[in-house]
Amino acid sequence: MSGYGAGPQASEFVQVQSTTDSRGEAMELVRAAVEARLAACGQVAGPVASTYWWNDEVERSEEWFVFFKTTADRYEQLAAFLMERHSYDEPEIVAVPIVGGSASYLSWLRDETSEASEARSAESGVPAPRPGGSVPVATEAPLD
Repeated sequence: MSGYGAGPQASEFVQVQSTTDSRGEAMELVRAAVEARLAACGQVAGPVASTYWWNDEVERSEEWFVFFKTTADRYEQLAAFLMERHSYDEPEIVAVPIVGGSASYLSWLRDETSEASEARSAESGVPAPRPGGSVPVATEAPLD
């Protein structure tokens, strides 16, 4: 299958994963990261049952996965963005390399997170990320 294997370009890309305690916050994080061109796309999945250590106790909670596709060059900016906006004191921010994918998809991913795309968004009136503060959390996020 031509164009679908691992290749030298594939190491340029990462999938960044996080979790949050509400679908509303997860949807807002994806929307804001994509609008800011820090990720080409994002997905929200869940709920999932999580078990983890926190404050010297084993905790259990319901969480939502948030996945972002971006370039390795954008990872630090995306991680800083998530640290600033995430409601958790210590959010999960994990990046794994994308080691293969269709050439056209990876090209699209690169294009949508490039500085040229960022400039096009600014010219078209897409709002820039809000500085500081936490992510507003809706009780019910739209299904769009």
